Amino acid sequence: MRGTTVGETTERAELLAAAVVEAVEGTSAYAGSVFLRSRDRRSLVLAATCGVPPSLLGGWGLIPVSSPIPVAAAYSSGRTVHLANAEETMRRYPQLAVALPYAFGSCSVPVGAGGETFGSLAIVWAASPGREGLSKAQRRHMRTLANRLGASLAALQARSGDPVECAPETVPVENPAPSAPAVRVGLFGWDLASGTFSVDDEFCTIFGLDPRTFDGQAETLHASLHPGDLAAFRFVAREAASRGRITSRRLRVRDRGYGGDGYRTVELWARVLEADDAEPGTRLAGAVVDARAGSTALAAAERLRDGLFSLAPDGRVTYANHSALQLLDVSGDALLGRILWDVLPWLSDPDVESRHRSAMISQAPASFLACHAPDRWLAFSLHPEADGVTGRVVPLGQPPSASTPPASSAESTTAATPTRLGVMHHVLQLGSALTEAVTTREVCEVVSDQLLPAFGGQQLAIYVVRNKAMHLLFHTGHHEDFLDWLEGAPLHARLPGTEALTSGAPLFIESQQDLSQDYPDIPTGEVSSWAYLPLIASSHPVGICVLGFDMIHHFTERDRGVLTALAGLIGQALERAQLYDSEFAIARGLQQALLPHRLPAIPGIRTVARYLPGTSGMDIGGDWYDVIPTVKGVSLIIGDVQGHSIAAAATMAQLRSAVRAFTAVGHAPGEVMAGVNRTLVDLDPGLLASCCCIHLEPHAHHAQAVTAGHPPPLLRRPDGTTEVLDLDVGPLLGVDRASAYPATRIALPPGSVLALYTDGLVEEPGADIDVGIDRLRASLAHARSDSLDELAGRLLHNARRSSYRADDIALLLTETAYGSGPQGPDGTSERPGADRPHHSASGSGDDPRSVTFGESDA
Repeated sequence: MRGTTVGETTERAELLAAAVVEAVEGTSAYAGSVFLRSRDRRSLVLAATCGVPPSLLGGWGLIPVSSPIPVAAAYSSGRTVHLANAEETMRRYPQLAVALPYAFGSCSVPVGAGGETFGSLAIVWAASPGREGLSKAQRRHMRTLANRLGASLAALQARSGDPVECAPETVPVENPAPSAPAVRVGLFGWDLASGTFSVDDEFCTIFGLDPRTFDGQAETLHASLHPGDLAAFRFVAREAASRGRITSRRLRVRDRGYGGDGYRTVELWARVLEADDAEPGTRLAGAVVDARAGSTALAAAERLRDGLFSLAPDGRVTYANHSALQLLDVSGDALLGRILWDVLPWLSDPDVESRHRSAMISQAPASFLACHAPDRWLAFSLHPEADGVTGRVVPLGQPPSASTPPASSAESTTAATPTRLGVMHHVLQLGSALTEAVTTREVCEVVSDQLLPAFGGQQLAIYVVRNKAMHLLFHTGHHEDFLDWLEGAPLHARLPGTEALTSGAPLFIESQQDLSQDYPDIPTGEVSSWAYLPLIASSHPVGICVLGFDMIHHFTERDRGVLTALAGLIGQALERAQLYDSEFAIARGLQQALLPHRLPAIPGIRTVARYLPGTSGMDIGGDWYDVIPTVKGVSLIIGDVQGHSIAAAATMAQLRSAVRAFTAVGHAPGEVMAGVNRTLVDLDPGLLASCCCIHLEPHAHHAQAVTAGHPPPLLRRPDGTTEVLDLDVGPLLGVDRASAYPATRIALPPGSVLALYTDGLVEEPGADIDVGIDRLRASLAHARSDSLDELAGRLLHNARRSSYRADDIALLLTETAYGSGPQGPDGTSERPGADRPHHSASGSGDDPRSVTFGESDA
């Protein structure tokens, strides 16, 4: 499989951008987004947006597929999720409504093709109470767009060979919201020798000409110019010939909007084109710029005494008039292009950001009060459109009374509700993500993904306590030596990390000077601010989480409160994950101990086994396999005990022993299965089991097969034809003590390959098991057979590609001897023209007794 090329990456970005823009423009929405599945299929990653920047959505760029969020629900269910207004959002998805408490409606549709879902397409619109949302036609339009996008992504996937997925660090494709242009630009070409023009439609519109009748003559343009500018217009040609370009030549053009008596000013820009087929300096290419709307609006805004400013959708200041700069007490250079609340410390309140987010998401005006100085209050109002926010700020004549508290103030604690919502958003986000994290590595990655963007940090390290000392568990950031001095430090050491942990109180250090003053022996390095968060769970210290900031970071009271609350969640999640890791290691070790690590060498056949544990939980399963030599041949066994638990593993061990015991005394396959069934009924573990037993004699060219409710074996003949064996199926083990298990005789030509497997290899959510069995049959038919090891690897390839498997997988492949040719030292026949199999004590290579546990071939 080849990697995705730059061209294919660009093509996918263009497909996503086109789909989300068309979704927004074709409905009543003002913003949209496309989410694609992650590589492990456990998350949805923001891949493209239109109208709303990713920064405005906070931590919603990475959403677990199991989250109660509309885009995740659409992806998981394959259905459209339509929320007409805020009331319906609160009723059906309360977690989303609490985290984003704004009035909006949304529609999310799955994106996929051919039964495979790649992600979700979503749009958002301003929703007033009682609004019905999208019409049926608009919803059909959304589904059509999503299906078209899915088909295009599937075609790209087929060409590239790579699945449609996104890495968590993927930078989403951003498309601005559509807006009316403030500047009009017309393009032209001017042949100075003939005096003719070639122009576009916008050029004609600016000059008040009909593009269908314009004859391209300079004299025709003269009628649209102010008489006083005709000489200047003619001078342009001489200026271009001498200087090679025209820079901002202003001309007055007749304005038809004033009854033909008015004029507006435009600017002419051009340069000389050098061409082989023309005399030098005889051709111009340029543009005419009509900035009337923008300049008129700018002049009007500058005349106002009120402060006016404009914010991009992400909160960056794009314009502020002179009055606004005076009221905010800031220069234009310091403000423009920056986030408003980042530049002005007295506006660095979560409520200010929340009001801006509310205005953008709900598309409804918002207002708040703020105190710049002890007694200087300002009133702000925000007026949103899809492409940004226009803000107005005016001085308040008198301080607000106690009965009318400010909506936002760095000194005020009365605006508790929005602040609590901001805190709740962070808690809900991290808490939701941590519920999906199982291992310590996953917990650490979730903490990194959530905390660093939320608080603007660049470094994060998590240390855990082992043997009363600190040991690094996780680190991310470009300073590799960040906190090296903490590694191995005893808990009683006088260090920021150990003191915060032993005291249980977070420690916030805002500058290198503060660090040097309190801890003079600690190197400051390249980090300027630190937050040490003790991780406490079950009343004992688990570890310390440290955030580092490259620039000086001032921790507000709300920052400290939120980080302290989040530290409690992290501590509990980390303790749970450490317990999981320990129990998982023990459980997997026990399970592997119950399965054969080495298959016996049987003259005339090759056998290879593979086992992959499920990844959905720490409980171990009851899958097993065995190869049992007999007096006349060999018995191939595969089975699966119901459930995932210690009881399932114990039952599996007992059944495996029973199969071996009944086989050792010479019972036929049907008698073996009946005896194992009676054993399970007598044990009465409350579990059922399936099993398949095939007894073969290497040179007899046939076998006896018995199955107890187990998926049917596959047989590939030497010519490559592969079939699902049609066996007489007996009941599951443990149902009825008197059950009988008939044997089926199967033809087994020399060189055939038998595949026995458990249902974890063929089951897929939402699909019939027969579909999975047929897919496995096709894989076996088309896979190369030079090596059983390679063949087993290919059959497990699809299962290995996903990091999430709900069930264990066991696979046992058996290859019969090739005729009566010469045999190797272990008794296996050698294929003519093929290299002899390599044997090693570890079971590597094409060892006929090869067994592999876990994710990689031995």
